[in-house]
Amino acid sequence: MQVELKNTTKKLCVIGDPVLHSKSPLIQNTMIRALGLDYVYLCQPVKAGRAAAWLDAAREAGYAGFNATMPHKLDLVPRMDELDQDAALYQSVNTVCIRNGKLYGCNTDGRGFIRALADAGVDPAGRRVLLLGSGGAAKAVALKLVQQGAASVTVCNRTAAKAEELCQYAPAVMKAAGFDQATLRREADRAELLVNCTSLGMAGTGGQFEDLSFLKELPPAAAVCDLIYHPAETELLCRAREAGHPALNGLGMLIYQAVYALEHFADVALDAGTMRTLVEQALKEL
Repeated sequence: MQVELKNTTKKLCVIGDPVLHSKSPLIQNTMIRALGLDYVYLCQPVKAGRAAAWLDAAREAGYAGFNATMPHKLDLVPRMDELDQDAALYQSVNTVCIRNGKLYGCNTDGRGFIRALADAGVDPAGRRVLLLGSGGAAKAVALKLVQQGAASVTVCNRTAAKAEELCQYAPAVMKAAGFDQATLRREADRAELLVNCTSLGMAGTGGQFEDLSFLKELPPAAAVCDLIYHPAETELLCRAREAGHPALNGLGMLIYQAVYALEHFADVALDAGTMRTLVEQALKEL
């Protein structure tokens, strides 16, 4: 991709460790070019524990902002001058705007997830949700589902303490459960939406679900969502589709969280659906 650079061009980037595999530069530069914005989006490796040093460097180098992925989302929170509502709720920052030397932290993950669900015709309001995992992505998804009126959110995780900690944010709606097959089967029987927030099934991780038989317990109309987007169809989604469940991967969430991040960076309102179509075409051309 050719990106025009001028003396006035504002710099953006994504930080993380590792981060060189990130699709964020392609996604953001595709939108930036199509919109005619005077920005360029880069990829910047920043090792764990170096978030504070990076913030000093970013301000000194005149960055307009940046996105953050693991392991920096939590470390950035106390270093922000202001947090938006979602970043404060999740205690996690994935988008930082730098204006007049001040740091404004946002989180667009939950909003991106809900928009991706809407594209698939899935409204979480009133639904019983079974959520697998309790990491940073799970937290953003779970709490946004609660905000959107989910009837209940059951968090299944191998480490019970982590699931219980997450559920403390909304104990009236959320409950913790184990990750053993008996528990998964029991909870799947009650679920109207299943969301995988673990890395099980992700390309290159080597980790897979040992047993997906719990999917057979899902009610016929239950939707299945996997936050993984590489591969495009995990074994979980493949089995779900074969059983007739509405199923979607994490690509929509990835794109929409980037769209909403660019809205923060450039202080513009974007047509999210148009941006998704544009980005998906660019990704197909890789």
